[in-house]
Amino acid sequence: MLEVILDTETTGLSTIEKHRIVEIGCIELDNQIPTNKIFHKYINPQRSVSKDAYKVHGYSDEFLSDKKTFSEISEDFLNFIKNKKIIIHNAPFDLSFLNYELKLVNQKPINKENVIDTLEIARSKYPGSQNSLDALCKRFNIDNSKREKHNALIDCHLLKEIYVNLVDQKTPKLNLENVEIIDLKPNDNTNIKKKLRLVVKPDNDELQLHKKYLKSDLPKNYYN
Repeated sequence: MLEVILDTETTGLSTIEKHRIVEIGCIELDNQIPTNKIFHKYINPQRSVSKDAYKVHGYSDEFLSDKKTFSEISEDFLNFIKNKKIIIHNAPFDLSFLNYELKLVNQKPINKENVIDTLEIARSKYPGSQNSLDALCKRFNIDNSKREKHNALIDCHLLKEIYVNLVDQKTPKLNLENVEIIDLKPNDNTNIKKKLRLVVKPDNDELQLHKKYLKSDLPKNYYN
């Protein structure tokens, strides 16, 4: 199943005050494993960034002034998320801005039924606990040292790790099932069934591929 981890940064907190999106980050997953397909754009919001928002992400009006507008990147964005489940932390916030931007360019809104909110999952699993992105990184021992300020793509990479932990699929798993072996004893009409665990030893090529995976997809771990 194809999924998209998605995050945005904005000029402020509310579309009622006509605040706009200044950054979109997306990472594609296939059965919770990154495909290396990424969508990342800084966006000219065609308005000023509020002081509070600037403190959060650090994107100035000058920095954003030469970036493409949402209308110019909307088609590429919609093609990237098409027919994929969307994973967002605190989805109502991002969806409100995305659908506001889509409305401005006469595009259909994103259906909230196609969205998984990791904040809702975290609240159901850890009621009464802090469930911010930083708090969940701490809970799952995820390195968030690069997150000096909010950044949509960095936050997507963190959310990818959080999502995998929340759904209890921490690493790709081999499906090693119990193998049933029949032990036939001489002079005994009874078949005694013993259940043994099949052990598959990796060859050298598989070990090298595993090392490559750890370096490319899990840069911060206990194995490299």
